[in-house]
Amino acid sequence: MFWNRLFRKQSGWKKRQPQGQQPQGQQDIPLQRVSKSLHANLSFIRELFGDSSDIKINEFYFGKNRERKGALIYLDGLVNPQSITQSILKPLRSFTETDLDSMEQIEKKVLCAANANEYESLSELIGSCLCGDTIFLAEGFDRGLLIGTRGWEQRSITEPETEVVVHGPREGFTENLLINTMLLRRRIKSPRLRLEQLVIGQKTRTKVCIAYIEGVAGTQLIAAVKRRLAAIDVDAILDSGYLEQYIEDAPYSIFGTVGNTEKPDVATAKMLEGRVVIISDGSPFALTVPYLFVESFQNAEDYYVCYLFSSIIRQLRYLSFFITIFAPAWYIALTTFHQELIPTTLLFTIAKASRGIPFPAFTETLILFVTFEIVREAGLRLPRPVGQAVSIVGALVLGEAAINAGFVGAPGVIVLAITAVSSFVVPEKYATAAILRMLAMIGAGILGGFGITVIFLGILIHLATLKSFGVPFFEGFTPSTDLKDSFIRLPLWLMARRPKDIAQGDHRRSRVFIPPLRPYAEAEDDDI
Repeated sequence: MFWNRLFRKQSGWKKRQPQGQQPQGQQDIPLQRVSKSLHANLSFIRELFGDSSDIKINEFYFGKNRERKGALIYLDGLVNPQSITQSILKPLRSFTETDLDSMEQIEKKVLCAANANEYESLSELIGSCLCGDTIFLAEGFDRGLLIGTRGWEQRSITEPETEVVVHGPREGFTENLLINTMLLRRRIKSPRLRLEQLVIGQKTRTKVCIAYIEGVAGTQLIAAVKRRLAAIDVDAILDSGYLEQYIEDAPYSIFGTVGNTEKPDVATAKMLEGRVVIISDGSPFALTVPYLFVESFQNAEDYYVCYLFSSIIRQLRYLSFFITIFAPAWYIALTTFHQELIPTTLLFTIAKASRGIPFPAFTETLILFVTFEIVREAGLRLPRPVGQAVSIVGALVLGEAAINAGFVGAPGVIVLAITAVSSFVVPEKYATAAILRMLAMIGAGILGGFGITVIFLGILIHLATLKSFGVPFFEGFTPSTDLKDSFIRLPLWLMARRPKDIAQGDHRRSRVFIPPLRPYAEAEDDDI
């Protein structure tokens, strides 16, 4: 409570207002109704957009005797010009049978567009025009038509680079919201799949989609997601990462309580467990809530291969996460405080390799990891061919030169290499592991093994207090049926029920509890 009050006081925080209820001076599109005067409507649009070169206003005459004057308003680059010509301009100019007295007649008798809606508000028309639709206005009509003509260049569906799999689907989300929802709908062919849209951001007007399966996802969870998204009152939402920072339960924690994925099959699987997926237009990453600690160690490929192999690999992920956090700390603690715990032969080897090193173990390890992070960041931000060379050659050259110069010892470089490789096994927790590693190193440098124990207990206590949308963050480690998919992955036919703390509706997802009996399988083989 104290930190919340302090944050509100220093940041000038005040109660948020729902979207669409801001003071008139803060609205980018002033409220305006469609006037019967076409000149007044076009003057309002020209004044609103100013000298923008991409706003196109095409004025023309149509009707039985060409006495009606109309106009098409659209943004160049966001529309499909061929669709405008074939679906709107040609039908309007060639229709001469009867006089057109209403927008409803134009919509139903003339236009060939599949998506056309009638609006009284000019502000709503302009808002949709900014998303790529075309506005049709005519002299003498106090209503306007909004025609779907979106058609900009976009990235095709490709394999995501952040979640590479050997066995399994290779499709990944794109920056197009419509394509992303299509990928979900193609996998879940059920009328219970709900896709609800809302707009967030006063300047960007970003479309956000909430996806869930009615009857599986809890009503309280759905209401909480909608409430938190509706409370966001900002100028811009440029990526789903913006939404994650506004809706997560513990913004001051180094552990994220909102998951993200770039794979439609992963998002589908999480919805089938009762979770809610949040997709933002312009971002290839979908958010999933609630998010549990065990999900960081699960991979999509775990469910496509043998469960025994998946269980072993999952144990390796847990071990790697533990190594990347505590291996440097134990190296510092053993070489500084607890030399008696090191075998004699190994102790002599470490002492010989560390002879002449001018820094204590903590400083030596700190220098190594700071250098490693610099090299990694340089290789990550540079173009891929150059970045790979910097990462590999730079690390080899710097490591060898540092050992020959006597700045660091070979044991410290070995610990760095093991820790670095282990950190890449669980990429979702790389940033978290880096911070925890530093805390463990500080604890080991001050108190040795006791300091590591204090840090480890503090991590456990913190994890036990976290929640993600009402679900304990450490759920899956307590004795329950959820253990079937936490430390290990049991066969799919044994995981017959959804997680009890996530799915609030239909808990059963499988009605086959045993594999095919061997005699029947052999009989079928004999018949073949």
